[in-house]
Amino acid sequence: MTYNPKPIDTSKTVLTDSQSALIELLAENVHDVWAQKRFSEGWTYGAKRDDDAKTHPSLAPFGELSRTEQDYDRVMIEQVVKAAIELGYKIERPPEE
Repeated sequence: MTYNPKPIDTSKTVLTDSQSALIELLAENVHDVWAQKRFSEGWTYGAKRDDDAKTHPSLAPFGELSRTEQDYDRVMIEQVVKAAIELGYKIERPPEE
């Protein structure tokens, strides 16, 4: 089997300040969703990942993760937002009341 990934080209997509702020909130949320799932499966925080002992060093609040780990979630969410924009969706902050 040959797999040739062809993601939506988002290289020219420019985000607004509010979209960038949304990405930050969603990156933290996606980490929390991931962590909640792991906790429900019996995983706990551990200095080293150990699949048998179910410990993982990333089972910590988003703000305590390394920049590299935070950026993984940010990049994934950013690509989703940019892809949605490229597909014609509008991602705007609702008007303040």
